[in-house]
Amino acid sequence: MTAYVDSSFFVSLYTVDAHSAAARQLMSQKPSVWINPLHTAEFFHAITRQVFLGKISPAESVSVYQDLEHDYAAGIWQRISLPEHAFELCAELARRHGASLGMRTLDSLHVACALELKAERFWTFDQRQAKLAKAEGLKTT
Repeated sequence: MTAYVDSSFFVSLYTVDAHSAAARQLMSQKPSVWINPLHTAEFFHAITRQVFLGKISPAESVSVYQDLEHDYAAGIWQRISLPEHAFELCAELARRHGASLGMRTLDSLHVACALELKAERFWTFDQRQAKLAKAEGLKTT
């Protein structure tokens, strides 16, 4: 099974938050999961924000980064580039659904990537993003 996950899903796997248990449970299905430069950029921003807010220490953030690199090396994540037409589809999703769903650019960009990759599943804990994914026919759980 292929799963496209949003960046917050990765954060929930590598830190402890309200969605960590659900993220780990979904990963127990052993999906093939892509990770692209958008994920990486958002992940690092989210982790450094947690340091800024005092939720984790700088040393803990280094450990999180090392854990991610270890999992890359172990083949848990498949590194990919952004799909070629992701931005065009992102704009089209905004045109079709923005007025009714109120999603943000990054929400629609993640959904566009999933659609371009023909993902079998789309996992997110963001309700607007999940509504967009469902509206486009993606299975969210």
